[in-house]
Amino acid sequence: MGHFISQLFHWYTTGSHWRGSNGVPALAWATVKVTAEAVLIALAVGLPLALWLGHTGRGGFLAINVTNVGRALPAIALLVIGVQILGIGEAPALAALVVLSLPPVVTNTYTAVRQVDPDAVDAARGMGMTGTQILFRVELPASLPLIAAGVRTAAVQAVATVTLAAYVAYNCLGSLILQGLSVNDHVEVVAGALLVIVLAFLTELGLAALQRALTPAGVKVAENAFATTN
Repeated sequence: MGHFISQLFHWYTTGSHWRGSNGVPALAWATVKVTAEAVLIALAVGLPLALWLGHTGRGGFLAINVTNVGRALPAIALLVIGVQILGIGEAPALAALVVLSLPPVVTNTYTAVRQVDPDAVDAARGMGMTGTQILFRVELPASLPLIAAGVRTAAVQAVATVTLAAYVAYNCLGSLILQGLSVNDHVEVVAGALLVIVLAFLTELGLAALQRALTPAGVKVAENAFATTN
């Protein structure tokens, strides 16, 4: 074990592993880039739809179950299908990640809007607010923490899944793992895997902080009071 750790340390301190298009910074950036693109596309597609469905209470069951099909589809299968349609490289990787990112975004958003306090909605309606005003001034602000949790889940899942994109010729941190496996280099496999773990952990921490920042002060007070009494 000590010898393996020494080899791992040597791999991380070898300058050639940190330079060029196949260096760690470039591969990490490619991983972050396609993850961010996928989550943003999933938000652009799923967020407006889920907000409207949650606000109206119509078609939610169908929308959630359709998007949840993505959770039942293996990522590698999506990549294979994507290659047949889009070729190799970034396009099939991005398409697969969008499909996998939609379920948590849609489900959390719809659920968050439906769970907004009905009394608050009725009070807003009694004040003469229109449906659109109620959605954007009452329901959306109250839903932001749970929506952010969905984005957080989608992003961490995408970071972990994008490593498989190396199999469709997208150069990312997964390429280190694939290259190590191809030459039976266990040190490179573990080094690549640890980098993915660190990136996923940093993504989780960053988005958790964002989720906390988006949580209204009143909700934080309620959460703290609940934690204290329990």
